[in-house]
Formats: sequence, C-alpha cells, structure tokens
Amino acid sequence: MSAGGPTATDPAETDPAETDRAEAEPAGTEPAEREVQWVYQPVEVDLGGGAWALGRISAWWQDAAGRRWCRLRVGRSGQPALWQPFDPARVLLLPVAGL
Repeated sequence: MSAGGPTATDPAETDPAETDRAEAEPAGTEPAEREVQWVYQPVEVDLGGGAWALGRISAWWQDAAGRRWCRLRVGRSGQPALWQPFDPARVLLLPVAGL
C-alpha cells in the first residue's frame, strides 16, 4: 500500500460484513499458542430474542489490557469456533462433571 492510502483499520474502507468478525476476534492474528489455555467447557449461549443454544469453549486467552477472551463454538450453527470477548451475561458456563 502506498503511504497515505487507506488502511485495513480505516472505518471508511471497512466492509460491514467484516465488522462483526473484527469485533469477535482479537486485533491482529490469533493469540500465541503459549498464551492460550486449552479447555473443554460446555456452555449455553444467549442468541437473543429468548433463544438459547448449546456450545463449547475450547480455549481461554487474556489480552494485554486484561480482557478475557474465549474461543467459542455454538453447536449446530455451521460456524467455526471464533475468539470473542467473554461475556458472562451471554455465555453461561455449564458443569463439566458432577453436580
């Protein structure tokens, strides 16, 4: 790209379809492997409008600002797991074993 040209972060050049993905994933690339804690955590995800779906958190990561991220996949959605900020009001952790 030439100096002074639009950048990927220029709001005027951002595709609206990419905005949702950008908000779901951390800036830049995925976190370094050494920073990721791999887990198996069943969850229930609020899809809005009173709809809930089962899902799975497969990893946790904390960014430099201290914000906690989860690698979340919503079951039967047809979508791959994506990194997104953990929101306990929207993602309910379910027990893994023993009640």
